Amino acid sequence: MTEQQQMSKDDLAAVEKLTSAYEVLRKEMAKAIVGQEQVLEELVTCIFARGHAILEGVPGLAKTLMVSSLAKCLELEFARIQFTPDLMPSDITGTEVIQEDRATGTRQFKFLEGPIFANVILADEINRTPPKTQAALLEAMQERQVSVGGKRMPMKDPFFVLATQNPIEQEGTYPLPEAQQDRFMFKIFVKYPSWDEEFDIIRLTTAIEEVELNPVLDGPTIIEIQHTIRRVPVADHVIRYAMRLVRATRVSEGDVPRFIQDYVSWGAGPRACQYLILGGKVRAVLHGRYHVSTEDVQAVAKPVLRHRIITNFNADAEGVTTDKIVDMLIDTIPAKEGAIASTPDTASVLKKQ
Repeated sequence: MTEQQQMSKDDLAAVEKLTSAYEVLRKEMAKAIVGQEQVLEELVTCIFARGHAILEGVPGLAKTLMVSSLAKCLELEFARIQFTPDLMPSDITGTEVIQEDRATGTRQFKFLEGPIFANVILADEINRTPPKTQAALLEAMQERQVSVGGKRMPMKDPFFVLATQNPIEQEGTYPLPEAQQDRFMFKIFVKYPSWDEEFDIIRLTTAIEEVELNPVLDGPTIIEIQHTIRRVPVADHVIRYAMRLVRATRVSEGDVPRFIQDYVSWGAGPRACQYLILGGKVRAVLHGRYHVSTEDVQAVAKPVLRHRIITNFNADAEGVTTDKIVDMLIDTIPAKEGAIASTPDTASVLKKQ
């Protein structure tokens, strides 16, 4: 048996182990969080793909509880940063202080780590703080290090940033520029619970019982999972399908569907293709498969593309959201190679939606 065959066998065993661990994780999270299974899967996908996420939802939907509970189940260090207009970059990264040695009387600088040096960071209401402080966090996300006093200090591994935004109250905020939003793998929407879910939430949260969450995975295991994900094979036609989805959002390409010309100002960049494939890999593994299908790419298309497609005035006036545009793209672009792509007019596509 060759080394490549042995590696393949080990990876298959790792996939089976991860699939069963994910089922246990879902059961543990259900102790603290009612419903929101799609949100949980998307959060786990980001962590295993070594990405970051924006979480958008109105107050009171247990976003903070979900992230802190997930950190407990993954046995990772958790830190919450409440972003405010007066927050400084050093409040996130840490600062140097002068410390005196009482024995010798000498003084030297000592670095005090900020909350960014945890494994799971909850950046609560990231749009509440000025761009300078936002940039300090985004540098750590991209470079996985911070520079303080001329020294580079690496982040802990694994490292995951979850930034929350309130879609309602926008006064006195500093919205993230598109270039900075592009650094987040997913933009995840947290919706209102259903009637039955809200009933369970009220019943559980008004009782005396305290929930104890058991760890399912740990840091070293998550790092191994991240490496395994990268080795999941992807067929060329799946990569080409992801590219066609992304390239079809770019008005400048010329040969794009009519509704893109009508409703989109700017489309997604190459990073969207990378995240479609990585997200598809994680989804395939979570569902017990060791290959990526076009259905996996379609399943992660909305969280990957919804913050990378910039709509124009026509879309705003007609209530056409980026999610609806993604649905239209999936309906229009054939998933199989060799199929003829249709280019329907905008009205007929919207009528189907």
